[in-house]
Amino acid sequence: MTFSETICRAAEEGAVLLKNEECLLPFTSQDNVAVFGRCQKDWYRSGTGSGGSVHVSYTTTLIDSLLELSLSDGSMPHIDVMLAKTYSNWIQENPYDNGGGAWGAEPWCQKEMPLSKELLEETGANNSKAVYVIGRTAGEDKDNMAEKGSWYLNDDEKAALKAICGTFEDVCVVLNVSNIIDMSWINSPEFKGHIKAVLIAWQGGQEGGRAAARVLCGLANPSGKLSDTIAMSIDDYPSTNHFGSKGDIFYKEDIYVGYRYFSTFAPERILFPFGFGLSYTSFNTSIKKSEFKNGKITVQVEVKNSGNFAGKEVLQAYISAPQRKLGKPARVLADFKKSSELKAGESQTLELSFSLSDFASYDDSGLTGYQFAWVLEEGLYRVFVGSDSLSATEVFFDGKSGINLSKTEVVEQCRQALAPESDFMRLHPIACADGTFVAKEEKVPKMKVDLAERIKAGLPEEYPFTGDWGIRFSDVLSDNSKLDAFIAQLDDKELAAMVRGEGMMSQKVTVGIAAAYGGITQSLRNFGIPAAGCSDGPSGIRLDTGKEANLMPIGTLLACTWNPNIIEDLYTFEGKELVQYEIDSLLGPGANIHRSPLNGRNFEYYSEDPLLSGMIAKAALRGLNIGGASGTIKHFAANNQETWRRTSNSIVSERALREIYLKPFEIAVKSGEVKSLMTSYNAINGHWTASNYDLVTTILRREWKYQGLVMTDWWATMNDCVKGGSESIKNTASMIRSGNDVYMVVDNDGAEKNMYEDNTLEALKNGSLTRAELHAAAKNILNFIMISPVAKRPLRPLKIFKSFQSVLKEQPSDALLVDEGKDFLPEGESFYLNAQHDAMYNISGTYSKEGDDLSQSVTNILIDGSPAASLECRSTAGIETTVNAAQVKLEKGFYKITLEHTKPGITVKKLNISSQVITPVSLGVISV
Repeated sequence: MTFSETICRAAEEGAVLLKNEECLLPFTSQDNVAVFGRCQKDWYRSGTGSGGSVHVSYTTTLIDSLLELSLSDGSMPHIDVMLAKTYSNWIQENPYDNGGGAWGAEPWCQKEMPLSKELLEETGANNSKAVYVIGRTAGEDKDNMAEKGSWYLNDDEKAALKAICGTFEDVCVVLNVSNIIDMSWINSPEFKGHIKAVLIAWQGGQEGGRAAARVLCGLANPSGKLSDTIAMSIDDYPSTNHFGSKGDIFYKEDIYVGYRYFSTFAPERILFPFGFGLSYTSFNTSIKKSEFKNGKITVQVEVKNSGNFAGKEVLQAYISAPQRKLGKPARVLADFKKSSELKAGESQTLELSFSLSDFASYDDSGLTGYQFAWVLEEGLYRVFVGSDSLSATEVFFDGKSGINLSKTEVVEQCRQALAPESDFMRLHPIACADGTFVAKEEKVPKMKVDLAERIKAGLPEEYPFTGDWGIRFSDVLSDNSKLDAFIAQLDDKELAAMVRGEGMMSQKVTVGIAAAYGGITQSLRNFGIPAAGCSDGPSGIRLDTGKEANLMPIGTLLACTWNPNIIEDLYTFEGKELVQYEIDSLLGPGANIHRSPLNGRNFEYYSEDPLLSGMIAKAALRGLNIGGASGTIKHFAANNQETWRRTSNSIVSERALREIYLKPFEIAVKSGEVKSLMTSYNAINGHWTASNYDLVTTILRREWKYQGLVMTDWWATMNDCVKGGSESIKNTASMIRSGNDVYMVVDNDGAEKNMYEDNTLEALKNGSLTRAELHAAAKNILNFIMISPVAKRPLRPLKIFKSFQSVLKEQPSDALLVDEGKDFLPEGESFYLNAQHDAMYNISGTYSKEGDDLSQSVTNILIDGSPAASLECRSTAGIETTVNAAQVKLEKGFYKITLEHTKPGITVKKLNISSQVITPVSLGVISV
């Protein structure tokens, strides 16, 4: 199976069928189908921001794929070609609104074509069924809002849907969305009961349109299950009142996130439960075996396809812990298995198994008598198995209900870490006699640890500077025992440079990716240290040179497959593609929890459930490793909103952090698949994650035994790792002391210069940072590089000059001369250049950019259509900035210079191209 085929298959498996009355779907050859909604053509393939910024060679749309099937196969439904052409013509006159290309400016939805009475009458006369496509997007720096056109349908969509339902008896709604949206309209009487089928197709990457068409036409049977609860109202989610703030965000719902909340306090407010999804076929299940042995619960279930279509079923096991001194959710996902594709009448036995200890509760209050420990409280632990969180039925063991523990057991004793310093109340259930729960509140335990003493006691062993003993990186590759001695040769400035990553468009790695780190100065390169490179993800490789890569489905869709095997296959292809592009790590997967359905970046993440999130993330990482590269799991941790993401302070209990928000990362880390990890922008309980000692060292490195690389998010801020307080991009000393290895990122060629004036060397001088801590960071970086593809490639020069030879057939009459000290003011983004002699030429540019200082804009400078240099920046606050972009070798002749804005935002004021005397051979000249 090819990469594209695997993308399509995953997109098919992740589609969730919410409704299918009277077996409206799949469409058959007897059906004449009218497809409405502009997103049939302007099909969303991914969310916005860095997570979806992949240049693809092709993309599929729903209507093109439906027409292709309809015209090529007589067994397929007939699609209204004239209606499709009407939409196509209207879209040409009303082009897609990308918000001007600015970062985070793309609207949540697009303008819809008005449906005239004549059009509806014509389509109604010619077709028996209708599809209405609703599209939504959101992403990095753009949360959803509880507004029309985002969470809610807008007026135009409602009017169109009402008109379609007034014309057609049988209507299917297809949701091409990045997040769940309001579904309260699904049974609204204004649509006359004519909405008989609803399919969430999500955003399936480059194959998303084709996958949705195949599902609608029965070439694929949807087997996706919701990875989130769809409630009746946005106000039903307990996080809604504590979302989107600029400063402190109190996680008052505590561990009661998603279905944990609804199953405990408000089952009547569930519209579609977590784990829910229909199929074109039906399944019968029967328990064949259930036992509790040596602390492990095992349930074997026979699944039989009792319908007429081949399909897959997902079995889910839930555990219900006793309500004792610690409050518990009514149900918690404990395991899941997806069947193979079963033909009609075919059966398969699936085994669900888990250790009871894996579902212990964390006592951050000491109520059980075991403070800061994972405990199994005494009482009855019941098990439920089914196809969603609401309908799962109880499993009996030797004819008895659940497993009864006679006393409280300590599973693991920990140390207090990450506890809040602020007073607040959290949700707590009180059990009623009828089995329901009343929501009460309890005070959250506060931090008691002397963090300064903890850090002092944990300082690493000193490795003094030795000077150059002749050990090179190649020697360490042959004998890892030499690593400490190798690092001891590096002076303080070299170590300080190593903990700085450099930005996008760096020519020290594959140009156009997110960063270069490791051997990024000439001094470090002299020791043989290569520069590793990482690329934005998690859905594909972002190359801001415009080079193309494959775009995979969004994270939410992948979680809705409930199929780690297909995720592993998908990311194995992705790992191979990374190796092909000489990229060492993908910045993904994202493992943050869907705390609120309004988080715009939910599309990069998986689920409201930590187990499902952790298992899918683990599969993605395993695939990347098998493919020869690696992933950087992110954003660690409690990154649950995009609004004010750099200034928000997540105030959350230690218990909720450990049971919910850290758990997916813990599952992935303890699997051994994580080699690299990225911290987030936000603070947790007053300490920014990039400099959060308890997060990165106490829990990640000490408790979980993680030995890999940790990097910051791009242009992250840090505050004092003990005192907290105000944050800054310059406080890298606290970053290193906290166990974070690399600051991402300074400008290109800025690591050696300490371009951001960080305090690493200053802290070494005043004793607030030890060389041993810097040594430990360098060791983690080098250990990562040693297992990365870059260690197997020849050491490349830090400066690579490209050589061009004129290929223009005729002399342009308006060619501009170089070497006259002139600045070129290009009009129309291109001009011609007259190079009067063979020489090395320096290309510099002056530009400005307004707006967000986190968004990356890129303008490529092409010579005769080939990339030669790039202008890359965040924001200049509108101030004109001049930079040296590149040096190239030009042979005498005429050249066409073109500007290509791959990431809009930069306004180029002028270019200067002048020759200079350079000996190119020693600097590494390549031809293109």
